[in-house]
Amino acid sequence: MKNKDNFQIYNTLSRKKEIFIPINPPYVGMYLCGPTVYSDSHLGHARSAITFDILVRYLNHLNYKVKYIRNITDVGHLERDADEGEDKMAKKARIEKLDVMEVASKYTNSYHKDLQKLNTLKPNIEPIATGHIIEQIELIKTIIKNNLAYEVNGSVYFDVKNYSNKHNYGILSGRKIEELLSNTRNLSGQSDKRYPLDFALWKKASPEHIMRWPSPWGEGFPGWHLECSAMSFKYLGNHFDIHGGGMELSFPHHECEIAQSLAANDVQPAKYWMHHNMVTIDGKKMSKSLNNFITLDQLFNGSHPLLDKPYSPMVLRYFILQAHYRSTISFSVEALKSAEKGYIKLLNTFLGLNKLILEQTTNTKIDTELLKKLDSLYEKCYDYMNDDLNTARIIATLFDVSKVINLFINGQQSISILGKDGFEKLKNTFAIFFFEILGLIEQESISKNDLLNIILSIYKDAKLNKKYDIVDQIRADLKNNKIIIEDRKTGEVDWKYE
Repeated sequence: MKNKDNFQIYNTLSRKKEIFIPINPPYVGMYLCGPTVYSDSHLGHARSAITFDILVRYLNHLNYKVKYIRNITDVGHLERDADEGEDKMAKKARIEKLDVMEVASKYTNSYHKDLQKLNTLKPNIEPIATGHIIEQIELIKTIIKNNLAYEVNGSVYFDVKNYSNKHNYGILSGRKIEELLSNTRNLSGQSDKRYPLDFALWKKASPEHIMRWPSPWGEGFPGWHLECSAMSFKYLGNHFDIHGGGMELSFPHHECEIAQSLAANDVQPAKYWMHHNMVTIDGKKMSKSLNNFITLDQLFNGSHPLLDKPYSPMVLRYFILQAHYRSTISFSVEALKSAEKGYIKLLNTFLGLNKLILEQTTNTKIDTELLKKLDSLYEKCYDYMNDDLNTARIIATLFDVSKVINLFINGQQSISILGKDGFEKLKNTFAIFFFEILGLIEQESISKNDLLNIILSIYKDAKLNKKYDIVDQIRADLKNNKIIIEDRKTGEVDWKYE
């Protein structure tokens, strides 16, 4: 059933689905472009983290040894993703009147908390750009040595024209040099470049620029594209298995990474490139200017004006998994409500299945046809995972499985018709896909304090109506769980730990 040879992923580089064959099996090196930590996490961050969390989970399930690297960008990412303008981190520090590293720490911690709520696996290593300045400088030196970069007035630029004599600048995104040139705007400072498409490897720091480091070319800071190349090379080597990110990173970010790698090492950095699609809201691109930009914190507490109530992280995870990662997700309250219903239905099936007890009977006939039907559904789940991580089809198949399970939960069929092996296989398979691979878990819908307040309310009502058998039972049950009820002289009721 679990066949590694059938696992296909869509490779952006080749523009087709390919059988996944690791460079050094059973080890898999994977690099994901993480966030620039200058703002709260939003829906796009959630989609990226969940998409590649599913990939890591499935690779683990196939018994690969995954070395998962996800970087944090805390320097060099300029406004408009260009080579000019203010550093996004520095701008946020100025606005919030904080040190730049305070900004980085604040939003990195927030990002981690959000991803923990979404039940994503932690990367093996999470390098930060400012922690790898030396590696970035050394990489620039190599590219200059290979005559594919040049220094002008303290800045270093990648020589796209010279690079294009040997390599295809546009191999990942499918863009042509001529088209790029026709769409290039005249930006201030671009006169330093020999060629309009050249991009910064190192930028000279202006007097007011906060983040700066010494280099052979003077004080400055690295270009945004460079940091991922330097960090991926350090932790995964010059050629590794998978490089991932959002489709908006395909150009220029990932295109420039490929150019930097070929310029320095004469090898493609990654064998497979994977890109997830964007999240839109009510059919429009998510944007702060349109006031449809929703942070994860706003989603979880329901504070955004577009929302009708808070939605749990698992509802968001389920919502994202309902669509194939390469398709656009249109976010709306209606779609979120539908996802909530679907998640709860599958969760209740999962909980109900685990409460079923196999009846020990000797004369029950095993339903072999039903077992074959279930086996076919199990196989479909693996087929869909092997078909470029098609989580949408897996969820649909789990609903088909849940229809059978609910017959047992509702007492319409006896679970004994599956036999011991069939029953265990049903439980294990549903758990594997629901929890292990899709990463969906049960999230508390009520806190312990709220639950205790409900119990105390029932206790007070029973005491008021002199139903002392209920009063004594509640006291005894809570005491068994190390909780003591306190009856106050004021008539109030409270609790404390024993």
